[in-house]
Amino acid sequence: MFEGWGEGWGDLHFWEMVFRTTLSFAALLLLTRLLGKKQMSQLTFFHYITGITIGSIAANIAGESETPFWNGLLSLVIWALLTVLLSYITLKWGGTRMILDNEPTIVIKDGRIDEQAMKSVQLHLDDLNMMLRENGVFAVKDVQYAVLETNGALSVLQKVTQLPATKKDVKAGGGPSQHMPSEIIADGRVNRKNLKSYGLSEQWLLEEIGKHGVARADQVFFAQLQEDGTLDVTLKQPKMNK
Repeated sequence: MFEGWGEGWGDLHFWEMVFRTTLSFAALLLLTRLLGKKQMSQLTFFHYITGITIGSIAANIAGESETPFWNGLLSLVIWALLTVLLSYITLKWGGTRMILDNEPTIVIKDGRIDEQAMKSVQLHLDDLNMMLRENGVFAVKDVQYAVLETNGALSVLQKVTQLPATKKDVKAGGGPSQHMPSEIIADGRVNRKNLKSYGLSEQWLLEEIGKHGVARADQVFFAQLQEDGTLDVTLKQPKMNK
């Protein structure tokens, strides 16, 4: 019944291809679930390349008879586990994120392009203008902040005068932003670089989090400096006693 089905497939037997493809598909499905949403969203260039590599390995396992099946499957599993390990390391030790994922770069501040920042990320002006247009902005002077994210996307905060008016704006009015919303505390760790860049002291920080009933930064899950200079604080949830 199946005679001749293998013709035209070269050295790869039909049933061998079915077996390899099916198991490769199942392994890829399980591993993508293991990697989680962060990997699938391709948050950084590293995640993008990792996703391509995992797909390439799976394709070689399924369609290349020269690749020993179990060796290829082992390679696929090891690559996925290494990716999970790196994700765990960056989650556990925030400082490693700088090495593995780099950090966002401010390329426009208060309507002025930062030439040095543009050079450091190798971003051409034509590309910058295109990315601004994709965000609905056509004039650089209308931008309060533009940040090149670690995944290559451009996040844009327009000046208050260029934002569409809301009922709240009509009642309260609006002025220029004092600060760019920035992380000050993440999972109990103080971002001293951001504190320093905005001329804020740790004493100021302690006073601000003290307004929320805590005395130490390690009691705060996330704190973000707002545009008006206030601090938005989310406290850590108390651990449940077993």
